[in-house]
Order: sequence, then structure tokens, then C-alpha cells
Amino acid sequence: MQNTYPSTQQKPSTYAWLVVAFLFIAAALNQLDRSMVATMRLSIRAAIPMTDAQFGLLSSALLWAYGFTNPIAGYLADKFSRTKVIILSLLSWSVITLLTSRVVNYQQLLACRIALGISEACYLPAALALIMDYHKGRTQSRATGFHQSGLVLGASLGFLGSLLATTHNDWSYAFVICGIIGIAYTIFCFFALKEAPKEPKAELAEAAVKAVEKEEKVSFWHAFKHLFTNPAFIYLSIFWGIVGILANVEGSWLPTYYQEAFNLPETKAGMLATLFLNPWQIIGLLFGGWLADRWSKTNKYARINIPIIGICIAAPAAFFAGYIMILWIVVGFMVVYGLSRMFVDTNLMPIIVATTDKRYRATAYGMMNMFTTVIGGLGVYVIGILRDNSVDMGLILRVVSLSALASVVFLILIKRSIKKKDAAAGN
Repeated sequence: MQNTYPSTQQKPSTYAWLVVAFLFIAAALNQLDRSMVATMRLSIRAAIPMTDAQFGLLSSALLWAYGFTNPIAGYLADKFSRTKVIILSLLSWSVITLLTSRVVNYQQLLACRIALGISEACYLPAALALIMDYHKGRTQSRATGFHQSGLVLGASLGFLGSLLATTHNDWSYAFVICGIIGIAYTIFCFFALKEAPKEPKAELAEAAVKAVEKEEKVSFWHAFKHLFTNPAFIYLSIFWGIVGILANVEGSWLPTYYQEAFNLPETKAGMLATLFLNPWQIIGLLFGGWLADRWSKTNKYARINIPIIGICIAAPAAFFAGYIMILWIVVGFMVVYGLSRMFVDTNLMPIIVATTDKRYRATAYGMMNMFTTVIGGLGVYVIGILRDNSVDMGLILRVVSLSALASVVFLILIKRSIKKKDAAAGN
């Protein structure tokens, strides 16, 4: 694991933080464009007739396209320019969002959602890898957490879709506005985003120069071989897949749980599932990143310890939220869950940096994003089947929470493998 002590870390430049700020806005647009459809169910179905199953497929198809595209997208970011991949992704999803406003039937809308999933998949691996290029150690978790909070903010703003659809009596209006904003922001990023400067080869020893030149050759086969012969990456992928089930259950079924368990109207249930969760997730991302960076000054394994602590708090909180039948206590447990669960997200990319060859960082994140999206999506589907068979939603939440708690074992295994590597290297 790379040294995280401040004496060996260069303080990031002002521009390094500007990069995070630029990408924070892009991340918010990414999630906003994706989440608007869910908030405009009635408006879209009034204009384009479809069954509930077809409407659900709009989100599932996007997630599957997104998940399976992620490894290729990550490889492209490692192989070529990270900024070019980001800009092309931003441009393509903005154009697709604009085109979505022109669809006239279900088939066209479904095709646009699939295309949106593919185009958005190219963004996140490249963006996080670029942030890691600029933030070498002492600010890795804070930078990651700030960026990831943009994703949560964008998802939280999904209600703007239904608001614009209602006020303008036109479901397509929100897609026109978001598409135009995205295209304009692409132009800004084209001039504002720059690749991180590389270490000057002239200052390296001749042998080191040859090593760098060898390192610069990236192939998908070598990336695949490196990642899947790396126990730490395999452990991390399994862990992230299991946690993804819990995250997708919370995102997809929490409003339904509130509505059914406490006999709440749909509007209030949705409010409790978002306004009393998403802001705390943003705080968790920022606080978890700050805490990991601060602790890493004295403990080089802090960026693994913080996610372990986070899951050990979040999973029991979610468990009791599915067990106790007093609404305000359940909401309180979900606040604790939202804050602590984000300790994982803010440190995931720094863990990849610590356990993976730097040539394959974006590819690694893309692979893991595929696992968590596909596994999480299947988990949501299976839960739907269980619900059709009258299985209690609280019981499902408790079982999934216990599974997430058990997944901490894989983080412990990662920490052990890094310690062995450090001991072999004499660190």
C-alpha cells in the first residue's frame, strides 16, 4: 500500500481541487439526467402508453447497459486520455438527454435509456481516476467524497423532472433543459479540464525511465489478468457487490417499506426516504473522507479501517430499521445508516489505488461498478419476486443488512493481504 504519511506527500495544487469541483457538477448532471424518469411516471405514461413492467424496464435496461459497459469504459480511460473520455461521455449523455425529449413511442424511449446508460458508464471510472492522478495521497478520500456527493445531489434533484413536467404540462421539457445545460457544460469542461502532469522522465534514472515506458503500455487482456489474479481486487469486488444489494434495496424499496409498514401516503413516504437520507449521505461522504485522510497521517491502513467502521455501524442501523415499528426511530436509524454507509464510497477509489497497478485504476473501478450494478439490480429483482410471494419487506431489509455486515470479512482480508505485501517489501 502506498505510503500515506504527510512527509512523503505533496500538497495538491489549487487546480487539483478545481478539477474535483468541475467533476462534482458533472456528477450531479450525470445522476439528474438518469433519475428524472422515475419522478415523472404519471406524466410519461400519459404521453407514451406503457405497462408498469415496461416502465420498470426503462430503469433496469439503463442499469444493465451501464453496468456491462463500465469495464470497457474504465479501460478506455486507462488507455487513452481521461479528460477526453470524460468530455465525450458528458457530451454524449447530454445529447441523448436532449433527444429523449423528441421520442414519440416506447421503443424510442427505451433505446434512449439504454444509450444513456452506455454513455454515462464512461464517466465515473475516468473521473475518479483523474481525481486520483491529481490527489496522490493526503487528500484522496476527501477529494473522492466531495466528488461522490455530487452523485447524491444529482439523484436528490430528480424531483425537478416532475416539477417541470407539472408546471409546463409537458414531460419532455425537463429533458430539453437538462440536455442544453449539459452541452453548455461540456464546452466549459473542454477548455477547463486538463490531464494531470506526469513526472518528468528526465529526472529519473535510466532504468526507471524504461520501467515507466513499459508501464505506459496498457492492454485490456493485461488489465483483466492483473485484476483477477489480485486477491485484494477479488475481495473488494465481492464486498462491493454485496454492499450494492443493500444500497439498491434502500434506493428502490425504502419508500415502499415506509408506505406499507406505517400506512403512509406515497408523498410522505417518498419524502422520508429522500429528504431524511440523502443529505446525511452527503455529510457521510465528506466526513468519512476527512476522517480517513486525517487518520492516514498516523495509520497507513486508515482508508480501509474507515469503511470497516462504517459498515459495522450502517448494517446494524439498517437491520433495526427493518425490525422496530416506531416511525421516528426507524427514520433515525436510516439517518445513521445514510451517514455511516457513505464511509465506503468515499474510500473505495483510494483502496483501489492502494491495491491495484496504477495503469489499471479506471479499469478496476469499471469492473467493480459492473459487479455492484448487475448484482444489485438482480437483488432488487429478486426482492420483487419475494414481495409477490408476500415476504415481509422488513424481513428482507434485515437479511440484506446482515449480509452487508458479513461482507466486512472481505475488507479484513484486503487489509491482511496489504500487510503481508508491506512486510515482504520491508515497509
